[in-house]
Amino acid sequence: MGNTMYDIIVVGAGPAGLTAAIYARRAGKSVLILEKETFGGQMTHSPKIENYPGYAMVSGNELADSLVSQALGQGADIELDEVKHIERREDGIVEVTGADGRYEGLSVILATGSKHRTLGLPKEEDFEGRGISYCAVCDGAFYKGQKVAVIGGGNSALQAAVMLSEYCREVVIVQNLSFLTGEQQLSDILHKRSNVSFIYDTVVRQILGTDRFWGLALKKNDGTESELQVDGVFVTIGQVPQNQPFVDLVGVNSYGYFDVGEECRTEKEWVFVAGDCRSKRIRQITTATGDGAVAAIAACQYVDSVKNR
Repeated sequence: MGNTMYDIIVVGAGPAGLTAAIYARRAGKSVLILEKETFGGQMTHSPKIENYPGYAMVSGNELADSLVSQALGQGADIELDEVKHIERREDGIVEVTGADGRYEGLSVILATGSKHRTLGLPKEEDFEGRGISYCAVCDGAFYKGQKVAVIGGGNSALQAAVMLSEYCREVVIVQNLSFLTGEQQLSDILHKRSNVSFIYDTVVRQILGTDRFWGLALKKNDGTESELQVDGVFVTIGQVPQNQPFVDLVGVNSYGYFDVGEECRTEKEWVFVAGDCRSKRIRQITTATGDGAVAAIAACQYVDSVKNR
């Protein structure tokens, strides 16, 4: 982008980053959005979204395209680049260094998002969308009347299992601990359902299938090995925030999320945080867009204060 100076540089083009850009442009600020992979973030993996206000049903890709078009229509610039480093020079200018370029601005909004944690096994990527899923809400309907496994024992895993048990023939929960870590109420619901079973103290050792996925090789903590034949598996073992390049810039909690509150402000007056990368209890598209608005308004206030000094 040459020597263009931006009021606000947004890192990440998920719903939080795109909303931030829209709000900032509406406030008359110049905005650059930098995205390393996919415009729209995680929601692009959802073929059907039914809980976003204003749409009875919309695909993640459609919603992402709409947000990108809106940001561009408002006059935001967008670049495909992976941000490697951010620092503020002595002259007060923020320098953002990407893999392909260097960008200058007065402030930064980190909307880096998070990704589903994977098992890290061979063949996992090969069978993604063909037997392996990380989102029961997105893909559960494809397994109606079939047998599925849910990996994990936390709230997200138990919520997925409750939903899947309503239309799958059988749901097997595989947990690496001797107990479930999710809410007792969810556990109680699952234990009452005749089509739900539990395998404790067990990890997935291998993904089974050649051309077609058909099951999992399991290993108990005592070394006992077995095979579990299922039509599909839902990996629900948490999320990985995409914050690593910026941990020296903004503090993170023990899970790697930016330790930032609802105001989306950080200890550095020129850095703001929005979306799934932030420490929060609920991570949904709607909460990400809410963060984007809050962070943008705060960043605009900071930019105004700098220009009025």
